[in-house]
Amino acid sequence: MDVMPLLLLVAGSAAVAGLARRTPVAAPLLLVAAGLAASYIPGIPDYTLDPHIVLPLLLPPLLHTAALDSSYLDLRANLRPVALLSFGYVLFATLVVGCAAYLVIPDLPLTAALVLGAVVAPPDAVAATAIARKLGLPSRITTILQGESLVNDATAITAYKVALAAVVGVGATWADGIREFAIASLGGIGIGVVLMVPLHWLRRRLRDEALLENTLSLLIPFTAYAAAEQVGASGVLAVVVVGLYLGHRSWQVDFETRLQEEAVWKVVSFVLESAVFALIGLQLPVVLRGLGEFSAAQALWYAAVVFAVVVVARFVWVFPATYLPRALSARIRAREPDTNWTAPVIVGWAGMRGVVSLAIAFSIPAAVHTGGAFPARNLVLFLTFTTVIATLVVQGLTLPPLIRALRLPGRDERAETLAEAQAQNEASRAAETLLDELLEDPRNALPGPLADRLRTVLERRRNAVWERLGTVNEETGESADETYRRLSREMIDAERRVFVELRDARRIDDEMLRTLLRRLDLEEAAAYRERA
Repeated sequence: MDVMPLLLLVAGSAAVAGLARRTPVAAPLLLVAAGLAASYIPGIPDYTLDPHIVLPLLLPPLLHTAALDSSYLDLRANLRPVALLSFGYVLFATLVVGCAAYLVIPDLPLTAALVLGAVVAPPDAVAATAIARKLGLPSRITTILQGESLVNDATAITAYKVALAAVVGVGATWADGIREFAIASLGGIGIGVVLMVPLHWLRRRLRDEALLENTLSLLIPFTAYAAAEQVGASGVLAVVVVGLYLGHRSWQVDFETRLQEEAVWKVVSFVLESAVFALIGLQLPVVLRGLGEFSAAQALWYAAVVFAVVVVARFVWVFPATYLPRALSARIRAREPDTNWTAPVIVGWAGMRGVVSLAIAFSIPAAVHTGGAFPARNLVLFLTFTTVIATLVVQGLTLPPLIRALRLPGRDERAETLAEAQAQNEASRAAETLLDELLEDPRNALPGPLADRLRTVLERRRNAVWERLGTVNEETGESADETYRRLSREMIDAERRVFVELRDARRIDDEMLRTLLRRLDLEEAAAYRERA
């Protein structure tokens, strides 16, 4: 791909994603729609998804940033539903969709139909959680959807490899499939476990070297993915294991590294997610050109059937997977919170497909082992594309009104703020006790005003969260703490303007200006993060 089309893709997708932030429509949906519309504009180049780029270069950083933002403890607490969806459901969907396609599409071999089933089986790693967060779904549902999307790609890719081996004539028995799945899953987890500790150790050894540490952070997902794939294991699982561990231990790295890393990965994920969803829509011309022997009416009928089976199969799996374990195990009933029928409805309807399905479909070889053409390859590609588009548009657009209609409770912001305030209170008191002990040591002697300043900082942090629970200013709608932060930032702006004026008057140089501005930037960032 030339540089100019790539720049157009990144700039255009970023602009649309930015526009989505000002609309009630989730960014993935608007980006897909924009890609579909742009594909009809004369002069727009063909953007063909290359699986050799998407899988090893785009998937690892997207999975890594999602794993860093995930909670290892929450995922462990919800391991059973996550495993049932990411492993059980994907295999179930592979079989159900494959059998349905085999029965509906004439002359389609069962092995090729199972390839299609594996390709469309995994829900997207970004779309569902992006919509869930935008709608403020309960944390348990968001955790389950996010955990599923982190792992299900590994299951689908493995199932695809097994089905593909049967189609192209390499040969694959049930024993081969089970062995392939075991090697991929256990090997991927093993590679992740082997890498996560030394990588974290290396990050900690690079303390006070934020640039080097963040360079390492950018390389980690590609290293984990490549190492696992090199030995035939799942690169997806290796990336997820490493990302979960590093995210869980992120408090052990330097504060400057954390600030930079968060900013770096936000930019990376924003650009990649935007480009990926725009690319989905831009595949339309490529897919339509390859239909060949199938008429539009036939192809659309097959697409409707596959989409319907994909949607129904998820509900058929989700409801028993939700209620049967609880009915059969008193331990599960005691350990897990009660749930009503609305939660599985939301989980069932949140099965949007995405770019991984398309990337896998584009990786289907054109010929089988004997030299003949892969059976109905272009139709499989078309059905994958229509399933991705239909799930993103139909389910993505209807998920918000469905949640509102079911009156699903959102996050209890007051309870979360109260928990935050209690945690901050305990931490501030512990720090205050330590401060008193340190000041008793003659080596730590400080003038009274400086010691009082340290205590004032602790007191302000302790009171800040409690004040968010208090009354608000009737004229501005702000709490006392919000007013304090606003005035503080206005004072910082005033200092910043004076520094620039001094630089322009040649009373200080640019290097000193950057030093002074960085101090103000850190203070302003701290105020912003407290408010967020």
